[in-house]
Amino acid sequence: MKRRNFLRNATAAAGVGGSAPLFLATATPLDADETAPEAGQKGGTVRLAEYAAALRTEEIPADILQRAKDCITDTVAVILFGAQFPWSKMIIAQAQRMGSGGKSSILGTGSLVSAPAAALAHGAMTHAFEQDNLTLPDSGAHPGAALLSSGLAIGQERGASGRDLLTAFVTGAEVMIRIGLATKRTNEERGFHAPGTVGSFGAAVAGGKLLKLDAAKMTNALGIAASTAGGLLEFARSGNGAMVKRLHLGRAAEGGVLAANLAADGFTGPTTAIEGRAGFLKAFCNDSDASLLTQGLGKNFASSTILLKRFACHITAHCAVQAVGDLRAQHKITGSDVESIQIDGSRRMSTVNNIPKPPDILIGQFSIPFCVAVAMYRNAVDPYSFDDAATRDAAIMALASKVKMSAVPGQSEADVAANVTITLKDGRALTQRVTEFLGTPSHPLTGKELREKFGLLTQKYPKQQMQRIYDRLQNLEAEKNLDWLRV
Repeated sequence: MKRRNFLRNATAAAGVGGSAPLFLATATPLDADETAPEAGQKGGTVRLAEYAAALRTEEIPADILQRAKDCITDTVAVILFGAQFPWSKMIIAQAQRMGSGGKSSILGTGSLVSAPAAALAHGAMTHAFEQDNLTLPDSGAHPGAALLSSGLAIGQERGASGRDLLTAFVTGAEVMIRIGLATKRTNEERGFHAPGTVGSFGAAVAGGKLLKLDAAKMTNALGIAASTAGGLLEFARSGNGAMVKRLHLGRAAEGGVLAANLAADGFTGPTTAIEGRAGFLKAFCNDSDASLLTQGLGKNFASSTILLKRFACHITAHCAVQAVGDLRAQHKITGSDVESIQIDGSRRMSTVNNIPKPPDILIGQFSIPFCVAVAMYRNAVDPYSFDDAATRDAAIMALASKVKMSAVPGQSEADVAANVTITLKDGRALTQRVTEFLGTPSHPLTGKELREKFGLLTQKYPKQQMQRIYDRLQNLEAEKNLDWLRV
C-alpha cells in the first residue's frame, strides 16, 4: 500500500494577522506577523476546523483506521496499567469528587463520572508510567492520552458508536499532530511540556467531532482550547515533582472536553488562536512554521506517524535502550561486564534527559542513563522492570553514573536516534546505532506483538475479560455503543 507521508506534497498555509485589540493600542506593539495572508484568506485555525468538521469516515483509508484502532487498543491497556500508581489514584479520587453522577467510566475503577472528570483521569492515567503512544517524527503530541481520553468520555456520555469514536480519533490526530509539528518543538525550549500544550487542541477536535460541531463551532473549540494549553518542564530541571508531568495530559484532555462543550453551547474563541500575532505558536514557541498547520491537509494522513512505545521510559531513551538490548543479547553480556557506556544523540538527549542520579522512578523514566542501566540488568520490555526499587539498586545506579552523553552536531531535537558504545571491562568496545525501534511507523508492532503488550499491561485483570476487550477494540467500527468499555 502506498505510504502516506503527509510531510510530502506540501501545500503552503498562511497565518492570520488582524488588528490589535483596543486595550493594546497604546502598549508596545507585538511583532509583525510575517505569515499574515492577504485580506480574505483563511488562516490555519479556520482551515483546520473546516477540515475537521467535514471529514467523513468513508474518506479515511483502511490502514489509517487500523492505526487508530491499534492506538486506541494500546491506550486502553496503558490506562488500565496506569490505574495502580499513587499519583494516578490521587487524580482518580479528585475526578470522582468533582464529577460524580455522570455517565463516563474511569477504567480500572468501576466509577462513572462526568465527561470532563473522566477525561482528566484517563489523560493522567495514560501518561502515568511513560507507556503512552506518540508520533514519529516527534510532534510532541500524545494521541492516545489526548484523543481517547476526551473521545471515550464524551462518547459514553452521548451514546456514540465505535465508528463515531474512530472517526473522532483520526480527526483529532490530523489536527493535533500538525499543530505539534508547526511548533518545531521549540515550545519545550521555552520550558513548556509539549504534550500539555498541543493535547488540548486534539482533545477539543475529537470531542467536537462527537458533538457534531459545524465548522464555525469547531473553530471556536480550537480557539477555546488554545487558552487551556499548558504544562511546564521544571520537574526535569529541578529533579523533583514529576507527578505533575502526568497531570499535563489529564488537563489537556479535560481542557479539550471543556472547549468542545462550550463551543457547542455557542461560546466563542479567537479564529486565529493558533497562528495569530498573539496566538499559540507565537506565545508558546521560540520558532514555528504556520505552513505546517495545513501541509498535506486532505491529501495525506498525519495519523500514519503514530508510534507505539516498547519500553516504559521516555521516548528519547528508546533507541538507546533498544541498542543496549540488542548488544546484550548478541554478546551475552550483563551490567556487571560493563566499564562505561557512551551515548551520542541530540542536544536535548544530552542535556534535558541526562540525569545520572534520578531520585525516584518518575524522574528515572525521564533519564536516559538510568533507563540504559536498567536495560543492562533487567528485561526492558517488561514494564515492571522499571520500578522504584531500581532507583535504589546499587548496581543499576552505579552503572547509570558510568553513562556519558554527547550531542551530535546537526542532529535535530526531534530525532531520537542514538549511537551507543559499550566498553567492557575486558577492553572490548561494542557499538550499535539505532534510528527506529519496534513500534515506529516503519517497524510497527504486529497483531501478535500488540496482543502480547496488551496482555502484559493488563495481567492484573481477569484474563478472559481482557481478551474480549482486546477483540472488541480491534473491531471497534462494529460496536453500536461504548457502554461495554468499562472495567
